[in-house]
Amino acid sequence: MSDENDNKPENDPQLAAKIKDSARQIWLAGLGAYTKAEEDTGRFFDRLVQEGEQLENKTRGVVEKQIKSVEDRVEGVRERATGTWDRLEHMFDERVSGALRRLGIHRREEIESLERRIEALESELARLRNRAGDDEEE
Repeated sequence: MSDENDNKPENDPQLAAKIKDSARQIWLAGLGAYTKAEEDTGRFFDRLVQEGEQLENKTRGVVEKQIKSVEDRVEGVRERATGTWDRLEHMFDERVSGALRRLGIHRREEIESLERRIEALESELARLRNRAGDDEEE
């Protein structure tokens, strides 16, 4: 019976060592594959980040140019509109002033100017009266 047990594969120390070595090699291959995958993934991730940064820089430049172009156009339109509005307002003021003058109605600036002239003339008249009064007393 002993002879029969000795020939069984479970009792063969060489077979057990081979299985143990094979299992160890499978384990080490798995660790190596994991490490390699991790390294490749890290490099791949870094490459993706780098490409993303390059794309972002390219698109940022294009977008900034487009924004600047639109801003320039808007500014040009704004300047033309403002200039047109100013000219229109000036023409309106001139026409209204002309119509008021034809009706005998003067503008506020003209009335204020006349009031200042009247005040100046009244002051001059008062000064001349005081002077004439001083001459009579003598």
